[in-house]
Amino acid sequence: MEHQNDLFYIEKVLAGDTQSFGILVQRYQNMVFALSLKMLKHREEAEEVAQDTFVKAYKSIAKFKGDSKFSTWMYRIAYNTCLDRIKGNVKFNNNVEINDVTSNELEAVEHIFEGIERKERSEIIQGCMNQLPDEERVIVHLFYFEEQSLKEIEEITQLTASNIKVKLHRARKKLFSIFKNSVEHEIYSHYEQRAKG
Repeated sequence: MEHQNDLFYIEKVLAGDTQSFGILVQRYQNMVFALSLKMLKHREEAEEVAQDTFVKAYKSIAKFKGDSKFSTWMYRIAYNTCLDRIKGNVKFNNNVEINDVTSNELEAVEHIFEGIERKERSEIIQGCMNQLPDEERVIVHLFYFEEQSLKEIEEITQLTASNIKVKLHRARKKLFSIFKNSVEHEIYSHYEQRAKG
């Protein structure tokens, strides 16, 4: 239904109704900004890229054929605009080592995570996400937080489904490793308490 609704406004934009584009901007600005912020991790940069994304979308809206959802098309423009910004900016480089994880460590981390307040949990997840390489962070965000399908992520990133699956798997391992390191002290405390009990 929303797809049909988008097409209605797109047709009006193509007919010269700029206010209809304003409706599309309102509909997708939060989504575009969230993706930009996930990729760039800097609010001002994300705001600039979000604006650039809508300018590009407006200029090339005639190229939208309706094969995919308009939201997917917008994601792809935002994704590519962010990549262009990252390529021109050396401060956006992240590398995280994957450490082996034992089942005991997994159990301990899960136990700790259950005891953390929801707000704090969200901050920890965000902090861990920010340590992932840009491409993996975006794929995780699209798949788990925006609930995009593999097919939609393929369209947005231009990566193959198998490549996306590999990156998701790698990102999950890295995220766990990052999380494990960030709560290392609590893990040791957990083991000590179990040893005493």
